[in-house]
Amino acid sequence: MRTVKYSWLGLIILSSAVIGWLANLLALRASLPVPVLHLSSLATMAAVAVFTLVLGLRVRRWRNGRRDRELNPVLAARTLVLAQACAYAGGLIIGWHAGILVDQLALLAYRPGGAVLWQVLVMIGAGLVMVVVGLVVERFCKLPPDEPDALKDLKKEGPETAGEGEYA
Repeated sequence: MRTVKYSWLGLIILSSAVIGWLANLLALRASLPVPVLHLSSLATMAAVAVFTLVLGLRVRRWRNGRRDRELNPVLAARTLVLAQACAYAGGLIIGWHAGILVDQLALLAYRPGGAVLWQVLVMIGAGLVMVVVGLVVERFCKLPPDEPDALKDLKKEGPETAGEGEYA
């Protein structure tokens, strides 16, 4: 399975920022409210991030040697997919609200309250947390190299210095 590509993550953030900016522009022209996620969505975002982190810690604990129970490989694969989805969803949320933020900063002089501005900043921060959790858990799911360091050193030295039958 492939890792999260930072270029794709940047493309998602950039394209959703443009779409968010255009959506906010159209909403303002139609006298509609700003298309920002409500603060109650923080509970759902936090639940997804915590669930992803808990599953990732479980995989990391198994990977680091605490193998008192067998790890289901399907669970590990699903944890990896969930981590990648969490990172991409966080990038989407960051981009959407960054596009809205760009348009709202220009209107800050006309709307001194700034309640929407704080809501947008909180959502950008929550999206950043989701991206970080997704990338960290993805790293938890990465298997260590198969060869111990001592065997790698023997392999680098060459077959004449390695012992008989030690390395194929």
